[in-house]
Amino acid sequence: MLLNSKGNKHRRPSKAVRIATLAGVTGAAIAVPLMGATGASAASVSTWDAVAQCESGGNWSINTGNGYYGGLQFSQSSWAAAGGTQYAARADLASKSQQIAVAEKLLDMQGPGAWSCAGAGNLSNDGVDPGVDTGSSADKAEAAPKKAERTEAPATNRSERSVAPSKKTVTTPTGEKVKKGDGEYKVVTGDSLSKIAADHKVKGGWKHLFELNKDIVKHADVIFPGQQLHLVK
Repeated sequence: MLLNSKGNKHRRPSKAVRIATLAGVTGAAIAVPLMGATGASAASVSTWDAVAQCESGGNWSINTGNGYYGGLQFSQSSWAAAGGTQYAARADLASKSQQIAVAEKLLDMQGPGAWSCAGAGNLSNDGVDPGVDTGSSADKAEAAPKKAERTEAPATNRSERSVAPSKKTVTTPTGEKVKKGDGEYKVVTGDSLSKIAADHKVKGGWKHLFELNKDIVKHADVIFPGQQLHLVK
């Protein structure tokens, strides 16, 4: 995101074309030029939600250990440079509103090109004040997995929970709905089966990972952000 004195960006640079490699994530990438900072850079909450959906599957508390944190996938250096540490040590530990407030500063400093998913949310310096409350922790509770809420639901409501499509499917960049799964690892943009297997030292590599998740992964070279994979039996 933020350009420092050495010219490094907050995120990996966006690409005009992303070629699916073995066990890679399928998705349309839109190239967004690095725009100069303006004094009124801002975007609406719905715009940031769309960017986060592409970046992290909309999980504002995500930390997969890949060096990028939170719903908008901040690097630690850009989080600190834009004043994020006044809220939390890392972006994934801050509330949604706090992450958006820091993103606004980075948007002002570097422009939409800092996010590889800027195109997915039509992110621009449109001057719209998102009006977020950085002192509220309510949205942090929203961003976190609602485990307590699920455990409190009566056991007799299984039929109601089973028909909720938003919890069982993931929408791909083309609008297709695919199975989400219930594994312990959530796929993020840039992931592939081979990368996940290597990062988490899965015995048998990507082939074994594919076998473990054949119920939701139909092709070894096509996975989607937001899908949840099992790493072990």
